[in-house]
Amino acid sequence: QVQVVESGGGLVQAGASLILDCIASGRTVSSYSMGWFRQAPGKEREFIAGITFSLMPYYQDSVKGRFIISRDNVKNTVSLRMNNLKTEDTAVYYCAVGRTAYSGPGQREDDFDAWGQGTQVTVSS
Repeated sequence: QVQVVESGGGLVQAGASLILDCIASGRTVSSYSMGWFRQAPGKEREFIAGITFSLMPYYQDSVKGRFIISRDNVKNTVSLRMNNLKTEDTAVYYCAVGRTAYSGPGQREDDFDAWGQGTQVTVSS
């Protein structure tokens, strides 16, 4: 069973940067995509960034150019650097591990089968 733990959330001002980290344990995840989702108050959880087993990053349009996803397959970690944060980025951010090894860039929740508890990111104006 895979355990996923996020860290790095917090309260920042608009325009600031923040790095979220995620570590997976219980399975070597180097063969799986990893992704970040977020859920804002009153909204559904949405995909924002992912990185395939072959290290190809992909993003939701609203964060493209501001967020950078990376992974360390030795440490079983994935990070999300968030630059130029906006108030609309306020949400609980979730890390997830892909369901199928060697798969392409999935963006649906069903493409992932191990989730962290989430970390809160609050951006003030």
